[in-house]
Amino acid sequence: MLKKNMGALDRVIRIVLGLAFIAAFFMTSGSFSWLYLVGAAIALGTAAFNSCPLYTLFGLRTCPLNPGK
Repeated sequence: MLKKNMGALDRVIRIVLGLAFIAAFFMTSGSFSWLYLVGAAIALGTAAFNSCPLYTLFGLRTCPLNPGK
């Protein structure tokens, strides 16, 4: 199981960024437009799982240590 290391604001930013990447994919053309979908998948995937592998690698976390208190 992935360890939660993202706060609410971080998740919202990643969701908005992922949706923007999807919109950019449909509004552009070219051989590299598929990279927008890759960026969207990464942003939305990390937001959905509430965990960022790079945060884990660097020992970062934006979520509160004691949620609900």
